[in-house]
Order: sequence, then C-alpha cells, then structure tokens
Amino acid sequence: MSSSDQKRRRRRKKKKGGLSTGAKIAIFAIELVVLAAAGIILYVTTKTTETGKVEIAEEDIVINDSVKEAEETTMKGYWNIALFGVDSRQDQLTKNTRSDTIMIASINQDTGDIKLVSVYRDTYLNLGNDSYNKCNAAYAKGGPEQAINMLNMNLDMNITDFVTIGFQGLIDVVDALHGVQIDVQDVEIEHLNNYQRSMFLDEGGGGKLNDNIIPVTNSGLQTLSGLQATAYCRIRYTAGDDFRRAERQRTVLLACMDKAKTASVSELTSIANNIFKEVYTSLDLNDIIALLGDIAKYNVTGQDGFPNESLRATGSIGSKGSCVVPVSLSDNVKWLHWFLFNDEGYQPSQTVQTCSDKVYADTHTYIGN
Repeated sequence: MSSSDQKRRRRRKKKKGGLSTGAKIAIFAIELVVLAAAGIILYVTTKTTETGKVEIAEEDIVINDSVKEAEETTMKGYWNIALFGVDSRQDQLTKNTRSDTIMIASINQDTGDIKLVSVYRDTYLNLGNDSYNKCNAAYAKGGPEQAINMLNMNLDMNITDFVTIGFQGLIDVVDALHGVQIDVQDVEIEHLNNYQRSMFLDEGGGGKLNDNIIPVTNSGLQTLSGLQATAYCRIRYTAGDDFRRAERQRTVLLACMDKAKTASVSELTSIANNIFKEVYTSLDLNDIIALLGDIAKYNVTGQDGFPNESLRATGSIGSKGSCVVPVSLSDNVKWLHWFLFNDEGYQPSQTVQTCSDKVYADTHTYIGN
C-alpha cells in the first residue's frame, strides 16, 4: 500500500458523520491554501501531481506513543498541518534553507474551527535527531520530514502533512488576490520599505523582483501588494522583535483568507497558475474542485505563539546564539494541548519530558532560571 493510500485510510478513521472525512479534508485544503499563502490549488487545476508534490512514508514520521492514544480521545477529529515559509530566493524549498516561518494549523473537522500557532523560529528544541539548536535548523538539515519530526517530538503532535512556500510564492498569491488589507503602524513603514528594496537582491538571488516598487507612505488600514505584504511579514526591528514578526505573518495569512472568501473559482485558479513551481507539499487534492464553494465555512477562532508568552525566556545560549527558551517545555506542551484541543489535563509524553529536561540543562545558566 502506498504512503498516500495509508494517509487516506488514517484520515477515514476520523469520520464522525455528515460529510466524509475525505470531503472535509478536501474542503479545508482550499482554505489552507489561503492560510499558507501557498499553491495547493495547483493540484485542482492541473493533471500532474509531480511538481511540488512529495510523498513522505508514514513510517518515517515520528509520533510519540502517548499521542497515538490521544488521537482516540482529546485529539480525535482534528487534522494538524505544518506550514513552512522558507527564506528562499532560488526556489530552494526542499531543504538546505532555514524555515523563516513555522506554523501549525489545527482544524476541527466537525466544526470548521481553525487554530493557528506560530512556533518561533529561534526556539531551542530537539531538532528531531537528539541534537539541540534553534528549531528552524531542522528544515535546513532534513527538509520537511525532519521539521515535522521536530514538531511532533517536542510538542506531542501527530503531524503528517505540510505545505512549504518561498517569498515569491507569497508575493504571487497576494497579487493574484489583488492585494490584502493590513493596518500598518507608523514604526513599521521604514522597515517595510527597506525590505521591499532588499527583497531578492542579495548576491546570487534568483527571484523575480517587482520592477515597480511602491513605497508605503502612510500608516493605517490599506491595501498592500504582494511585495509590500511579504516585506511586512519580514519586519522584526520594532518592539516585540521576532514575536511581533510572527504575529505579522499570521495577520497576512488571515488577510489572505478574508480576501479569498470573496474570490471566484476562476480567481483561485489564477492563483494556482501564478505559483505553479512555488509550492512544496504532501497534500493530494485531486477531488477538491467540486467543493470550492464551501471554503467560507472555515474560520480561524484562535491564534498564538509557542512557547507561550508566560512560559518563555530569551538568552544567548553559547555558540547557538540568541534563542527563545521554553520555560519549561513540558508546561508549554500542556498549554498547547489546552489551546488547540481544549484538553485541560494533558500530561506530556516521556519523550517531551526528556526533551524538557535537556532544554533546561542546556539553557538555565544562560537565562537565570
């Protein structure tokens, strides 16, 4: 049995009535395109599943033992997907590039509710291979497979699917949606314009630069172009640093969702055509075209960052440099399962506890705990 067949069988186990689980997944997959600002719709409008598609065998994905039990209780009915945005100007989506953005989209397949969690890219975690570093290094070392295993191992998740996109893909999606509405603050204007100018211009960069850069001159709610919105996502030199940066990324994704809910099937098809080679994903969406009309039923009901604000610290961890430190990882995982799955009594796995102890041992002298 192929890995894609195994995944379909696994998803069918989550059925509770109404639309089949496969249909619900197909419906939400279009919504996820918008959330990830990615080209998943590509597979709706083309016959090929070669470009941008990768099969990850289930046996290569690490899921902690206690999580397999939770799949039948508190996590039942949820589909959890990893969303990666990579700092790539040369279509380097598979690996050898650090993940600039790491998010988890958790979908309640019965209610249509979605919760988004940004995993801060500098978080000190097990990279999925018992080495510890900033978590965005996992993608560079082993691509989406290792990055997924990093999330599953440290956070007690059961992720098997992912979507990866680079800068140019996000630019193309926003432009295909005719821009998105963003409330720009005064302190963000200079940095937004600087990032526009620097985008894709580093030596050897192979991306497509918008020849008509339009500076943002005023604060307030306004329509940003693809280049402007992508530059906005990259701002980290204001109060809040990388935490605020991750919030900006979620803001753009939610703005894309709002805009896509007003788009027609032909407009969504145009998005697919624009980003044909700019997405890398595990998803198989051959039967989704008939369900495009239902994307409006899905709504983001919560968003936050990991580690939680009350359970994190920052410090320069030796040769690893400045890191975000979960204080403690185990308590953060308890919070995460409450936030995503309303599980108020979650007890982290032994694997998480082992990782938590190691993170503490490596970092407590640097952060004063």
